[in-house]
Amino acid sequence: MSLERFLIDGALLLGGSFGVSYYFVRKKEKRLKVEFAAREKNLFDTTLKEAENKTRESRLQAAEEILRMRDEHEKVLAARRQELASLEGRVTERESLVNRQLENLVGEEKTLRQQKTDLKERLANLITEKEQLNTDQKMARDQLAAITRMTEQEAKEAFLKQVQEDAQRDAGHLVRHILDDAKLRAEEKARRIISTAIQRYAGEHTNETSTAIVALTGDEIKGRIIGREGRNIRAFEAATGVTVMIDDTPNAVVLSGFDPVRREIAREAMERLILDGRIHPTRIEEVVAKVTQEMDETIIRLGEEAVMKTGIPPLHIEIVKMLGRLGFRHSFSQNILNHSVEVSHLMGLMASELGIDVQSAKKAGLLHDIGKAMGHEIEGAHAIVGADFVKRYGESEQVVNGVASHHDEVPHIGILGILVSAADAMSASRPGARSETMTTYIKRVEDLERIGCSFPGVEKCYAVQAGRELRVMVQPDTITDEQAFKLARTIARKIEEELQYPGQIRITVMRETRCVEFAK
Repeated sequence: MSLERFLIDGALLLGGSFGVSYYFVRKKEKRLKVEFAAREKNLFDTTLKEAENKTRESRLQAAEEILRMRDEHEKVLAARRQELASLEGRVTERESLVNRQLENLVGEEKTLRQQKTDLKERLANLITEKEQLNTDQKMARDQLAAITRMTEQEAKEAFLKQVQEDAQRDAGHLVRHILDDAKLRAEEKARRIISTAIQRYAGEHTNETSTAIVALTGDEIKGRIIGREGRNIRAFEAATGVTVMIDDTPNAVVLSGFDPVRREIAREAMERLILDGRIHPTRIEEVVAKVTQEMDETIIRLGEEAVMKTGIPPLHIEIVKMLGRLGFRHSFSQNILNHSVEVSHLMGLMASELGIDVQSAKKAGLLHDIGKAMGHEIEGAHAIVGADFVKRYGESEQVVNGVASHHDEVPHIGILGILVSAADAMSASRPGARSETMTTYIKRVEDLERIGCSFPGVEKCYAVQAGRELRVMVQPDTITDEQAFKLARTIARKIEEELQYPGQIRITVMRETRCVEFAK
C-alpha cells in the first residue's frame, strides 16, 4: 500500500516536474524567438544603413573623380591653348621677319641695280682714261726718244741695267750683313768653346790660379822633400797627382795642378809632412791617404750644408759629393758653391711669385753649375754634362732640362731653364759678386757710356743691367735703320778692343722718330 502510494506520488511529482519544465521551455522558446526577430530586424537595419552609406560614399567618390577629371581636362585644354598662343606668336614673328627680309632684299636689289649702273659708268670712264693714257704714253715715249735720242728698246735696256745695278748693290749690302752676322756668331761660339775648354781643364776664370804655395820654415827642408835621388818628391807627385816645383824661391814650395781638390789635398799633406818632419815614401802615402779621406768627408759636409741652406729634400749622395767639390772652384774669386746656393734662393723667390713648384726651382738653381765640378776627362759643356749627371741619379725631367738649358745650349722644355739663366746672371753680374770693386764697376760703366757717345749721330747712352747692356739712342734724322745696325756692330767692336769684362755685353741701338705738333 505504501509502495503503490509511493509510485503514485512519484508519478505525480514527475508529471508535475515535466509540466513545469515544458512551461519554462516554451516560455524560453518564445523569448528566444522574440530576441531573434529583434536581432534580425537590427541586422537588417544595420545592413540597410551600411548599404546606404556605401552608396553615398560611392556617389561622393564618383563626384570627386568627375571633378578631378574635369580639372585635368581643363589644365590640358589650358596648356593646349597656351601652346597654340605661343605657336601663333612664333608664326607672327616669322611673318614679321620674312616681311623685313623681303624689304631688305628689295632694298639690296635696288642698291645692286644702282651699283651696277655706277660700275657701267666707271667702266666706260676707265676705258676712256685707258685710251687717253695710251695716247699720253705714246706721246711721252716719242718725246723721250726725241730728247734722249734713244729708241724705245735702248731706253728699256738702260732702265734694266740700272735696276740690275741697284739689285747687285742691295745684294752686296745683304751679303755683307750676313757675313758680319755670321762672323759675330762665329766669334761668340769660338769664345764660348774656348771658355768652356778653359773651365773644364784649368778653371774657366782668369783669377783662379793653378798653383798653391806652401811656406817653409827654412831652406834645409827642401832637401828632405826631394829625398835621396828624388824618391820623396816622386812618391808625393804619384800619390797626389800634382807637380811639386822646388826652385830658388826662398822658404816656399810651389804645388801645381789643374784639379783644385787634388791641389788642396797636396797642400794639406805637404804642410803636415813638414810639421811632422818624417818625409819618406811610406809616410807620404799614409799622410796623403788620411788627408784624402778627410777631404772626402769635407766635400760631403760642404754638399750637405749647401742642400740644408736651400731647404730642399735630401739629394743622392753622389750629387752631394759633386756639389761639395764646387766649394773648391771659383769664378772671378766668387765661390761657385756659394753662387749656386744664391741662385737657388733666387729661383725659390721667382718660383713663388710665378706660382710654380718651388722645390724643383730651388733644386735646378742649386745644381745648374754641377758640371763644373767634373774633370776634363768628361767632354762637353758644363750644362750638358751636369744635366746628364743629375739625370743619372733620378732627378726629374724639369730639373734636368733646367740645368741643361740655362745657357741655351738645348731647347727649353719648361720655364725652369729661363729662370735659372736669369738667376745665374743676377748672381754673377751684381757689383762685387766676383770681386769687382765699386770703383772698377763704376769705371767700366762710364767707359761703356763714353764709347757709345763717341760716335756721331748718338744722342744718349745708358749702361743698364749692371753693365751687361748698353742702350744707345740715336738721332733719327741723322742715322737710318741700316746705319743703326752698322753702328751697333761698330760699338760692339770698339768695346771688345778697349775694355776687359766678364761674359758679354749687349748693344741695343734705338732709333725713334717723334712727330710733335701744337693745336692753337
